[in-house]
Amino acid sequence: MTANSTKKKVIAIVGATASGKTAFSIELAKKIDGEIISADSRLVYKGFDIACAKPTMEEREEIPHFMMDIVEPEFEYSAGLYVDEAKKCIYDIISRGKTPIITGGTGLYYRVLLENYDLPKVGADYEYRTELKKEETADLYERLQKLDPACAEKIEANDKKKIIRALEVIHLTGKPMSEVQGQKEAEFEVEWIGRNFPRNELYDRINKRVDIMFENGIIEETKNLLDKHGRIPNLVYTIGYQEVIAYLDGILTLEDAKEKLKQNTRNYAKRQLTWFRKNENIQWNHYPEKLKK
Repeated sequence: MTANSTKKKVIAIVGATASGKTAFSIELAKKIDGEIISADSRLVYKGFDIACAKPTMEEREEIPHFMMDIVEPEFEYSAGLYVDEAKKCIYDIISRGKTPIITGGTGLYYRVLLENYDLPKVGADYEYRTELKKEETADLYERLQKLDPACAEKIEANDKKKIIRALEVIHLTGKPMSEVQGQKEAEFEVEWIGRNFPRNELYDRINKRVDIMFENGIIEETKNLLDKHGRIPNLVYTIGYQEVIAYLDGILTLEDAKEKLKQNTRNYAKRQLTWFRKNENIQWNHYPEKLKK
């Protein structure tokens, strides 16, 4: 008996934004009696719908989805919280004889949940965090690039929360975050499936998705979230909302906001693909073994 034969089997569907992961995972879930666990750091937030391409109840086609709409946007949801809750979902799905399908675009969530990556066991320095929050995100990111370029490469340049956490770890340990991160044995047997399109086609899909977001009411959604929550970091630093807020503030015209959102999403897609391509176990654009038997 191999070591893997004792591990619970899950399917992971990865890829850039707008690569069809949601539709593919729902189609797959219907065929193999699966249920879906989101691996997206923005879909955990209630109300982050249109801008974050959260599947509607109609789009979910009655397939159960987990790890979406679980906290208010004010809450600082961490990768550590995610892995604890997502594991509970995996074991619950398996206990009911179903197949867990994990899909989304947040590479770190996959890494801590399904790979051998162990989060740093480093506490918080709230006074230091408060000081860093006063600084511009670009300045913080530049500092991180100098102190820990390997870590900076894995973090979005506008993700202030993750940048601050990386600087905090460096501050507390005197070591780069990339050195403090540990390894553990992967808990699950994972079949990795990658979804992708040729670059021009992917960018065209992204551009069309952004146009649809504006048709579906992303401006009203942003206004409603601002009215309800104010200019909280999780709102103003999220791709989609940040461009619309710039439009609402008169910094960008509507057309410029659309183009800026398309550009930022294309850049994000490139970073996602760079992250996922480091995983040599991903089989791109194929159906899982379960359907071949």
